[in-house]
Amino acid sequence: MPESKKLQWHKVLQNKSELPEGRVTTVTANHIGICLTHHKGKLGALDNRCPHQGGPLGEGSIENDLLRCPWHGWDFDPHTGQSPGFHDDSIVTFPVEEREDGVYIGIEEEEKHETTISDVMMETMVEAGVDTVFGMVGHSNLGVADAMRKLEDKGKLSFIGIRHEGAAAFAASAYGKLTGRPAACFGIAGPGATNMFTGMWDAKNDRAPMLALSGQVQSQVVGTGAFQEVDLVQAFNSVAAFNQRVLPNSKHSELMLLAIKHAIINREVSHLTFPDDMQTGVVEDKTLIRKLTNRIAEDKISPPENAVNDAVDLLSKAKRPVFIVGHGARFSMDEVIALAEKLNAPVLTTFKSKGLISDHHPLGCGVLGRSGTPIASWIMNEADLLCVFGASFSNHTGITPKIPTIQVDFDRLAIAKFHDIEVPVWGEIGVTAKIFRKRLLNTAAEDQRPDVKRHWELWKKEKGNRLKDDRGAGLSSVAVFDAMNRLAPDDAVMCVDVGNNAYSFGRYFETKNHSFLMSGYLGSIGFGYPAAMGACMAVKGKRPVVVVTGDGGFGQYMTEVTTAVKYKMPIKHILINNGELGKISKEQRAGQFDVWQTSLSNPHFADFATSCGALGIRITKIEELDGAMKEIMDHHGPAMLEIIADVNLI
Repeated sequence: MPESKKLQWHKVLQNKSELPEGRVTTVTANHIGICLTHHKGKLGALDNRCPHQGGPLGEGSIENDLLRCPWHGWDFDPHTGQSPGFHDDSIVTFPVEEREDGVYIGIEEEEKHETTISDVMMETMVEAGVDTVFGMVGHSNLGVADAMRKLEDKGKLSFIGIRHEGAAAFAASAYGKLTGRPAACFGIAGPGATNMFTGMWDAKNDRAPMLALSGQVQSQVVGTGAFQEVDLVQAFNSVAAFNQRVLPNSKHSELMLLAIKHAIINREVSHLTFPDDMQTGVVEDKTLIRKLTNRIAEDKISPPENAVNDAVDLLSKAKRPVFIVGHGARFSMDEVIALAEKLNAPVLTTFKSKGLISDHHPLGCGVLGRSGTPIASWIMNEADLLCVFGASFSNHTGITPKIPTIQVDFDRLAIAKFHDIEVPVWGEIGVTAKIFRKRLLNTAAEDQRPDVKRHWELWKKEKGNRLKDDRGAGLSSVAVFDAMNRLAPDDAVMCVDVGNNAYSFGRYFETKNHSFLMSGYLGSIGFGYPAAMGACMAVKGKRPVVVVTGDGGFGQYMTEVTTAVKYKMPIKHILINNGELGKISKEQRAGQFDVWQTSLSNPHFADFATSCGALGIRITKIEELDGAMKEIMDHHGPAMLEIIADVNLI
């Protein structure tokens, strides 16, 4: 190598004997991968990349006195790096010194880092408020990953290295649902990116802001069928509202800012693809980092005056008004509840909006629909006016079209989506509810709190009767959630997977100051545990995180327990193990089909959790439940309570 003005010496071996005669290995010195050789009693140090196609020479071998590349068999002198063959390629070498305390390699003093495209875009990302990334580092996203590393070193970014990119996307989706701000998921070209697809659809369907970042093959081989090449822009057009490939001459900071702006304002998914060669492209030092300051307008828009007048007129005349709140109202509940209290109007929630009002509030009626309580259904059916905030009228919820309805939503397309309503109101939900409350001077509304109380008493009596059921095949769901009502932290973020566990959760768990996360409209099994990781990063230790899954759902991403252990996420996991895909069995019976291929062969999940470094406890009897659940909830790190359950007692 050319004579260096100044060398920095890096210790790579304790002594020469660590590398036997005739062998090669890979070492790292000052971020540089080096092939270290031991041939004829002498050590050599060469750049680890073969000049042919970048093969890792440190994984090769010395044959016939020559260092052979493991990929294509090109040969080089193990000391000088010269090629004796028909090609004139040679390899950069580095000086080696054997000292008393070890083997050292001399590397030229590192030049000042030049700002790259990835640096600019990742700096813009964190300046715009995206401080958490869930993903996997790989060969086609290394430039972007290195830019993230530098930001993490500065304390500006948290990177969670997951075991599967699908879990990364679910975690980012849950983060967006809980906070209203985007987190990012991150993968390589090809399968790494496509693994994120399901979680991206989950965010899209539930209107959660998300930023997805994908590596890509080098731009010069795009379209040639290169290894792991997928046209990611075309592939993600259906799921990403903003979907662009980053190019060398893009306005890089502006492009990242637009991606985040689309995600926040439209509550949608934004996706950026980074070709491998472009990621480390150098940009001018004067490149500006764009910021969101004064780039997003205030979203507290007021509804049209005519719509307000019509809505207030109906509200003032109604004797038994009932409020139904959906996921779109989750950041506006103070004003919605204040309006309900003025009218003494009961408040029902959709399943996805469970917990937006406490079940212990005198007007709280729990969940409406298939996953709900008889309280909510009875109250709705006795209403003479429905006032619906931020709900989609899905068939799962079953909001009746037979009662006069006021619908308030920030999304004009969501209003009167499936049938005519009496008063459509387009406006921000909190602002609109506040205007309604101030305009309502006189009302005809009855006090419905006694009705709510009476029906809660009836439902609790019914749950008490169900609690007595025991067929000797495991615990009932009502027993599990009865214990959770008493022992789960009052302010926990509660994550739930898809399956019978979710239906029982909606029906039996009584909310206090909880927040809830689920895969709503996509209904994707496997969501629960990754969502708990997203929640942990969102709350940053300020609230407990509890997740409920079945054995089927947890099995899809069970290795993420190691992620929770690695990053010290204190997730409390209640695993209801009934040995089958119980919801599917139930659907087969309901459709008059034979039950087929729903049984599961499960490991001992609690032992698995313990082997990962978490606390794992397994119970089979109801008398073990309270003590085990308390131990799980009190544990300082990630913990799992595996409950052997009766599939028929849901």
